Amino acid sequence: MVYKRPSFTVGIEEEYLLVDKDTNALATNPPKMLFELAQAKLGEKVTHEFLRSQIEVNTDPAPFIHAIRPQLALLRSTIASVAAEFDISPIAASTHPFSHWKEQDHTDDERYNIIAEDLQAVVRRLLICGMHVHIGIDNDDLRIDLMNQVVYFLPHLLVLSTSSPFWQGENTGLKSYRMSVWDQMPRTGLPPAFDSYASFQDHIQVLVNAGLIEDGSKLWWDVRPSTKFPTLEMRICDVCTSIDDALAIAALFQCILSMLYRLRKNNQQWRKYSTMLVNENRWRAQRYGTEEGLVDFGRGQIVPYTELLNEIIDLVWEDAQILECTDEILHLRYILENGTSASRQLNTFDQALLKGEDHNTALSSVVDMLISETSNATPARDHS
Repeated sequence: MVYKRPSFTVGIEEEYLLVDKDTNALATNPPKMLFELAQAKLGEKVTHEFLRSQIEVNTDPAPFIHAIRPQLALLRSTIASVAAEFDISPIAASTHPFSHWKEQDHTDDERYNIIAEDLQAVVRRLLICGMHVHIGIDNDDLRIDLMNQVVYFLPHLLVLSTSSPFWQGENTGLKSYRMSVWDQMPRTGLPPAFDSYASFQDHIQVLVNAGLIEDGSKLWWDVRPSTKFPTLEMRICDVCTSIDDALAIAALFQCILSMLYRLRKNNQQWRKYSTMLVNENRWRAQRYGTEEGLVDFGRGQIVPYTELLNEIIDLVWEDAQILECTDEILHLRYILENGTSASRQLNTFDQALLKGEDHNTALSSVVDMLISETSNATPARDHS
């Protein structure tokens, strides 16, 4: 069946950690007034998150990623300026370098209270932040079909976003330790494949009828059909410290879906691989980031990520032109050349140690870097 080309609108949600400027530790009890002032300026574009030391922002949908840049820049700068009134700063990182989850309290909200009671210690450890990207796909069955196919590319997206190498003061050896924390939650990971939207709904209804969940919003897969909007929501990524990195990754997800639609229009589709195989790349992405490559299942071997990314850029270049995001797609190479947030955090830590700082002071230096980079919404780079 040939479907009308979707709108492929794009929207971004980001979660930030709030840190005390005096100590660089998490602000475990940020004043209620901080959120009230932020909401007075930004309205529904800012919300609470599960932990009190977190805050979430969301953009309006737009047809092109370049329309998201000023929105996201405004959201980040407004949160930073409001938080500064209380000697607090936001950081866009998926874990805090040294603060402990046991010292955090969850937000007193009905939804979060229910989750806290239901999931107990698993959710209390959820001191992590992510980035979600929504792409508009109006047709329900097409949304499911593209979800089934885009699963292959999810590890490639995670690689570019990694920002959580530290956990409770230690270098974990992983570029995205967030994923290890997140995977202890139920109904996470790669989604199963579905034959149709009706089949997807039938499976959800089994869980609803059994009283296990209220609706599909309790499915926390790496990618899922949104329960609020006619969008496909990508959830696998760490939150990006650099706004340029965030926009580039969102643009890549948008372009990959457009590319998969083009294939489908020509009665083709991306080859589907088993969850077992894709999970191997998912693990490699969270463990190594860009450093050790992913498996190319067609070739049956590990391929350097630089080579894989260049192949993907070639695949989606036509779509990048249609979606007016060639600058953002070219920025993906800049990420490889200059490192993800995880690699920059580790480099900042190592450099601080070389200068003679002790372990704890070096970790605080990482927070200083995160504070600065989170609020640095620079103009788009020229990649020509």
